[in-house]
Amino acid sequence: MELLANLSIGIDAALTWQNLLYCLIGVTLGTLVGVLPGLGPVATIAMLLPVTYGLPPAAALIMLAGIYYGAQYGGSTTAILVNLPGESSSVVTCIDGHAMARKGRAGVALGIAAIGSFVAGSLAILLVAAASTPLSEFALRFGPAEYFSLMLLGLVAAVVLAQGDLLKALAMTLLGLLLGLVGVDVNSGEERFTFGLPQLADGIDFVVISMGIFGIGEIIANLERDETRSPLLKRIGRVLPGLDDFRQAWKPVLRGTGIGSLLGILPGGGAMLSSFAAYMVEKRLAKQPERFGQGAIEGVAAPESANNAGAQTSFIPLLVMGLPSNAVMALMVGAMMIHGIVPGPQVITERPELFWGLIVSMWVGNLLLLLLNLPLVGIWVKLLSVPYRLLYPAILLFCCIGVYSVNNSLFDVLLTVLFGLFGYLLIKLRCEPAPLLLGFILGPMMEENLRRAMLLSRGDPSVFVSRPLSLTLLLLSLGLILLMLLPRLRATRQVAFSEDS
Repeated sequence: MELLANLSIGIDAALTWQNLLYCLIGVTLGTLVGVLPGLGPVATIAMLLPVTYGLPPAAALIMLAGIYYGAQYGGSTTAILVNLPGESSSVVTCIDGHAMARKGRAGVALGIAAIGSFVAGSLAILLVAAASTPLSEFALRFGPAEYFSLMLLGLVAAVVLAQGDLLKALAMTLLGLLLGLVGVDVNSGEERFTFGLPQLADGIDFVVISMGIFGIGEIIANLERDETRSPLLKRIGRVLPGLDDFRQAWKPVLRGTGIGSLLGILPGGGAMLSSFAAYMVEKRLAKQPERFGQGAIEGVAAPESANNAGAQTSFIPLLVMGLPSNAVMALMVGAMMIHGIVPGPQVITERPELFWGLIVSMWVGNLLLLLLNLPLVGIWVKLLSVPYRLLYPAILLFCCIGVYSVNNSLFDVLLTVLFGLFGYLLIKLRCEPAPLLLGFILGPMMEENLRRAMLLSRGDPSVFVSRPLSLTLLLLSLGLILLMLLPRLRATRQVAFSEDS
């Protein structure tokens, strides 16, 4: 009954005309950036953060969330039609989705991707709604020591689950922690890492670093990539799958939903890891695994369901614990802080209309996405013909205007450009920037909770191991580190990365 009462609060908040409008804007933009290769939800949300200053908190979060899970829908369109993933989590969909398109079943592939995503998203949202209240009550037992250990576990997990070289992921996390320390120390009043620049006394603005690395950095990298695409299909065919297609796809959809829901909660997990895992599970369970890669509908249904479920459940650690599980959730933390909202379990009790309104808006957004993706697929196909060289000047201009509007500071614009060049360097060095952003967000929070714990314990560091919950989280962090240091697993990781590249 409590859940129904909470959902009724969310319905009242989400179904206002203003929030419905921003939900529609969010999912439409999400589909758009998913369809157009080279943008992606991280860069788009980073660019739109300044716009949220003038919006009510609920509308801002609803729009940004819609961009994230909407991109999971849109990314499948380019993956299926032109074998080019519009979003990283759609890489796996290319394998069987484009094979289906070459066999004249592009419409069926698009249809099962949209329906699977809708089912998975709806079930994952139900899980988020059911789990949020008990988890938030449990989170209220956390003190400074537990929060420090939890954030440490989040950073360790982000390093372990990051793509590519382990040392590079660790270096990115440490660099993010250092960047988060820039500014005046609130306790001593001393400046740290400001190099005598008064503009850095308040620290580096979150919008500056996110828009530079994920916005401008991606633009520079995309400009040097070959724009050559496979010829667009002249005929998509019927979009609604047949009964035989549903018979083959319903189990993979449910399995993909379960896998995505679980992995989406993990720090560093989310949509991409979920889609890869779901595809591998289906291939292993298949009676004829040789069908995969030749146009197996299970190879579209499972990863598309998993990436949307993972996108939805990645909101659980953010909303319940205030812990971002991936780069997009780190941007959502930034958006909440912009509006003076401290992410964590107190949001449910202090701002129930915001919390439950966001959850209900995800149901509404998933329904809107189903309506946008199936009937309007022809419009999204036409957008694929837009050359990227025509898009980047407008994106770059929007980035600069957005950064300048935050503090009316040309120094911030210059700093954004420098971070953009640094982001391009990270791409060339094959360093994943997501751990850097997580470190930048969690670093100041870790420092604050570390100091609180030490003050309450009168300088006794044993407080982190004498409290059972804190000790458990620290042991989990140690277990993840030891797991990654096993030679066999490290070798498997390196081989997997070389195959992906």
